This record gives sequence, structure tokens and C-alpha cells, in this order.
Amino acid sequence: MDFLPVNRMEMKERGWDQVDFVMVTGDAYVDHPSFSTAIITRTLEKYGYKIGIISQPDWKNVESFKIFGRPRLGFLVNSGNIDSMVNHYTSFKKRRSKDEYSPGGEAGHRPDRAVTVYGNKIREAYRDVPIIIGGIEASLRRLGHYDYWDNKVRRSVLLDSSADLIVYGMGEKTIVEVAEALDGGIPIEEITYIRGTVYKTKDKTRIYDYIDLPDFEEIKKDRETYAGSFKIQYENTDSISAKVLVEKYGSVYVVQNTPTPPLSQMDLDDVYDMEYMRDYHPMYEEAGGIPALKEVKFSILSSRGCFGGCSFCALTFHQGRVIQARSHESIVKEGKSFIEDKDFKGYIHDVGGPTANFRVRACDKQVKYGVCRDRQCLFPEKCENLNVDHKDYLSLLRKLRKIEGIKKVFIRSGIRYDYLLYEKDDEFVEELCKYHVSGQLKLAPEHVSPKVLKALGKPSFDIYKKFIEKYEKVNKKMDMKQFVVPYFISGHPGSTMKEAVELAEYIRDMGHMPEQVQDFYPTPGTLSTCMYHTGMDPRTMEKIYVPNSFEEKKMQRALMQFRKKENYKLVLKALKAAGREDLIGFDRKCLVRPPKTSDGENRKGGGTRKKR
Repeated sequence: MDFLPVNRMEMKERGWDQVDFVMVTGDAYVDHPSFSTAIITRTLEKYGYKIGIISQPDWKNVESFKIFGRPRLGFLVNSGNIDSMVNHYTSFKKRRSKDEYSPGGEAGHRPDRAVTVYGNKIREAYRDVPIIIGGIEASLRRLGHYDYWDNKVRRSVLLDSSADLIVYGMGEKTIVEVAEALDGGIPIEEITYIRGTVYKTKDKTRIYDYIDLPDFEEIKKDRETYAGSFKIQYENTDSISAKVLVEKYGSVYVVQNTPTPPLSQMDLDDVYDMEYMRDYHPMYEEAGGIPALKEVKFSILSSRGCFGGCSFCALTFHQGRVIQARSHESIVKEGKSFIEDKDFKGYIHDVGGPTANFRVRACDKQVKYGVCRDRQCLFPEKCENLNVDHKDYLSLLRKLRKIEGIKKVFIRSGIRYDYLLYEKDDEFVEELCKYHVSGQLKLAPEHVSPKVLKALGKPSFDIYKKFIEKYEKVNKKMDMKQFVVPYFISGHPGSTMKEAVELAEYIRDMGHMPEQVQDFYPTPGTLSTCMYHTGMDPRTMEKIYVPNSFEEKKMQRALMQFRKKENYKLVLKALKAAGREDLIGFDRKCLVRPPKTSDGENRKGGGTRKKR
């Protein structure tokens, strides 16, 4: 067992004259199942294909894409585990100084819009080689989409990247089908039948049982049309109920085939039971390794998919809403493998997925009919058909705790507290508190305002408060002092300054200020981004307020950390804009003191009070 070849010399050492596929990725090469490049390349290797990896090539030099020569079957391209634009820029469009997926955390090792840049450079190097793009960046840009960084609607990345095919979603099964088709001599332009792919064609007569989306020029010009198109896409993300979607670009049609069915438990086990080096390539050792590996190296993915339905999350478009869970045997096997690693200290950092306590299908009806097009499982209230079951997850955690050499098993990937609250007893909460929390439990109520929570697709804040009561009650019963760290979001559609102040007042009453603040980030493929761009909720087509100026976004963010000195002027301005001067003063309910006059006194209205 070794890393896959990263240059021609390593290819020759394996006795290969040519590779079947070259994988080009924007991340450093990490052979660990938390990294998409590792999963896709090891899957293809398992099926007998020879793979070479070019990680973080010099995108300005076409020769850096030729180090393996022309591959027999084609190039595979992704931006890495994170969208390259999110990787590079903050929500305020400021350049980030670090890149956790690069050697030593150093920024600058990949271009903006990496998939597009890499695809065009490969096309320059090899005019007629098949190019298949995938991963999060390509998957969420598979059709016309609003681009926050350009502040405009961009074309499908399939067209901009000069690629032949997009593999969207998780891709393990799909990429093998594509590989087998190419290996069987089918030209890339004829591979139009594989689920989980997007292709381009000028011949619409070849498509059947499809829905016509509005033309690209229409969604580009009209925001209401854009919202309507997004709604259709949102309603066609399930492998059972979805239709083929067609988007017209002049004389070219971009065609999204229906999604690949969720993996069976056996198939998911196979993905994570493959042999991985579980480390970064040795070539990065001198630079200090790859920081992103540290947190996930001793974490275990237990499930895929999420029926949580948060508006700001793109999981609906990428992993889907159907839960896929690995077997206990596969997970315990992975846990035991940690013991042999010299760096393992006895702590499993996480056992979870998009939502840790989702390990069973939300609804038995999904098996036959797929997920509901127009209903959510938990929002605005719990569906009467929802399966609420923590027994399987509890059993799994108990098995992991019993492994000799395991000191502690943490849950850090997020607990859906409303789902947990619907459980009949406190058994899971008790074991969560006793064994799986390190003093602080991180939860994401996101906001306190009913209006904003509705836009977010999150439950009533009263449900969060009920869970806090339960959590505190259980901790008191066990004589444990553990706390909840809530995550809140600022600047989300639906939040005026009034709602932002309402959130700040709750934070004031909590007695402690959040260390981290999450600004709403309009990334491709989310309901919230559609709201941000169009000013309407695509689920209802009703208008919604959008705080889209940087100044307002900064004020809403500052309110969440009103005690910070550097935020004083912004908080003062925000309170005045909201008409909440009653929160400027000396009372304990006030967020900030009045500004000082030239003589060093604080002034509010017509009176003054000397500084104590």
C-alpha cells in the first residue's frame, strides 16, 4: 500500500507506461476518506484503473498539466474539498491569509474558480482529451447560478471550464460508470445516459421525460424568473422523484440527468473500508504538513445526507436528503485502526456526518416515493411521519467506547436538538452529556426572530429553549457543569436591523458574548443565496428583505459582539438606524454607553454623566 503516483517517475516505478486517468485537484494530496480526491481515486483504483494525481498544479504553466503525458481515458478535475472562492474569500470578499488545505496552511496554491481554470488549461494542453469535472465546486455550479463574488448570474461551469461532463453529488458510483463507458470505447459526447451527470448537446431530440428550465438569458435578466427556475431545481433533487432538467444557452442545451440513487449500506461501507494511507503525501512534510487533516484524521463519518432542510446549506443539492448510514462493523473497524497510528492519543474527535444524530431514514415512505417535493421533515413543525430514533446511534457509540485504547469519543459534527427533543426519553441526552461532550456542546439555533428563522428553515426558538432546559436538567442530575455554545448567523435574508437588535438583546441576556460570529455567505446551490439575489423566497415567491450592503452587514455582525471596543461605532450606528436609542446608556439592559463629549463625559440626549 502506498500513495498513488504524483509524477512520471513514480508512474514508471509502478511499471506503468501510461495512466488511465489524471486527477487534477486544488487541494494538496491527502489520502484520507475525508478528502474527496482520495475517495474517487481509490474507488477507480479498486476497479482496476491506473490513476495519477496532479495536486495544486501551476495553473499559469501548461506544462504542469502534462507531467503524466496524455491519459488513456481522460482528466478528472476538482477544486478540492472546498469551493475555491469560499476558500479564498471571506463573506466580505476579503482575501484570506491562510489555506488549511495547502502545505503549511499557506495561501496562493490554487487559482480562483479552480475548476474552470484547470479545465481550460487541460484543454490547451490536450485539445480532444475527455475532461470530467466534479466535487463541490462543479456540483453546485452545474446549471446557471448566482455568483456572489461577481454579483451576477454565471453560466453552467460545464461551459466555462471547457469540460465534457460534470459528475455531481458524491460521485463514487457515477465515476465508475463513466470510466467503464470510456473504457468500452464510447466517445465522451455519447455518454449522455448516466445518472448523476450533466452534459451538453445541440440535439434536444435525444432527451426524454424532461423539464425545460427558463433559458439562461432569461434567468440572467429577470430575478423572478431566476427564483422560479431555482424552485424547479430544488424540487428535483431526489433520485426517485426528480426529472431530467434542461437549460438552454443559445443553440446549446445543458442537460442535468436525474440524481444517482443513495448508496446502500454495503456500498457505503465499501467506500470507507478501502485502504487509505490516512495521511498527507510525504512531499509536504518539510512545509509542516496539511493543517486540514489534523481535525479529521481521527474522526469517523457515520452517515451521509441530511433532512434538516436549512436554507443556507447546499447539502440538498450535493448529498441529498436521504440518510445513508455505514454499518457498525465498518465504523468499529475504522475506530480500531486508529489504535495502530503513532499520532493517536486515544480520542476520537467525531462520529457523525452532516448531522450527527441522523442515522435512520426520515420516513419509510421515502423508500418507494422519495423525499417530499413540497414538505420538510422538521420545518416548520415535525412531520407526523418522521422516524425519531437514536437507539442505533447509541448502540454504535457504546461499541466505540468499549474499544481498548479509546479514552473518549466526541460528537462535534452537530446535534439537531429539535429532532432529539422529539425522542420519548432522555437516554441519549444523558449519554451525550456523560460521555461525548468536552465541557461545551455546540448547537446552531442560528437566530431568535421567528421571521428570520422561517427564512432559515429552522425551528421555533422556543424549541431551542426547551432543549436547553432539558440539557441543564440532565447535567444537574449528573452533577456535571457543562455548557451550550450557540451559533448564530448575521445578515441572513429576512433580518432587518430590528431583528439584528433582537438577537443582540438575547446575546446580552445570555451573559457571554459569542467568540465566533458567522456571517451569511451566499454560496451557490442554496435557498438562502436565491433569496439574497432575487429578494424573494423561491418556496413561496413572496418578497423578503435582504441586507446586502457591506455597511449593513457589518452593523448586524457588530451587534452580535457589541462588547468589543472595535465594534462601538458600528453598534452605535446600528442602534440609531433601528430606532433603539433606548439601548444606548448606562442601564444594565443597554448595549453601549453614549459617545463621549470633548470634555470626557458621556452624553445621551440633553443630560450628561461623568465617567466613573
